[in-house]
Amino acid sequence: MSEALSGALATDGIWLVAIGAILAGIVRGFTGFGTALVFLPFAAQVLGPFEAIAAMMVKDVIAPLMHVPRALKDGQPKDVLRLGGGALFAVPIGVWILSLVDPVVFRWAVSLVALGLLVLLISGLRYRGQLTPRLVVGTGALGGFFGGCVGLPGPPVIMLYMASTLPVTAVRANLTLYLILADIILLGVLAVKGLLVSSALAIGAIMILPYLFGNWFGAWLFRPEAEHVYRWIAYAVIAGSAILGLPVWS
Repeated sequence: MSEALSGALATDGIWLVAIGAILAGIVRGFTGFGTALVFLPFAAQVLGPFEAIAAMMVKDVIAPLMHVPRALKDGQPKDVLRLGGGALFAVPIGVWILSLVDPVVFRWAVSLVALGLLVLLISGLRYRGQLTPRLVVGTGALGGFFGGCVGLPGPPVIMLYMASTLPVTAVRANLTLYLILADIILLGVLAVKGLLVSSALAIGAIMILPYLFGNWFGAWLFRPEAEHVYRWIAYAVIAGSAILGLPVWS
């Protein structure tokens, strides 16, 4: 393991991955989402598709656990389990598709999906209907598919909840719990398929500390009464990360 950690620290561009981890932690801490949207555009510039996703999963499972007690209190655990059930069905399909594409295609997909979500969120789209169990499970399945093929399990679920009329505290809590569950599912599928490599796991372990710091700082910044401010800060960070992650820069 020490050799893997030494090799990970010597990875060209590891500093860029660390910057992505800190920024992702800050956004996750005060919004409850945004880890993959911010981290992957940075990581994909340094690592291959499966390595970037594995590194993200390792750091992402551990660091946000500090928010679970509050999320269980503010959120809707039954709906989160429905989301997880849908994701469990669709993640393997997405992983299979990712195994067929070129790394450059992966980078384009990550950035374009993130920018597409951003446009929809900024447009002010709102879903005012009832969040039925069938709708929640279906959204979780779509999130699982995105998680498997581009490492972004959040966009469909983020879109559903941030476009809803639920209170900001409930939105933040549901997203926090779902993303932890989605990370566990995706990590498990990658392990079963033999797609976890020691170097990527080591990089993910190294990123836990900067990500934890970002999570703590972001949670400290979070104020429910400042919903408008925190949304726009998150939008700006997501946009910047997605644009920097486009393959046109390298």
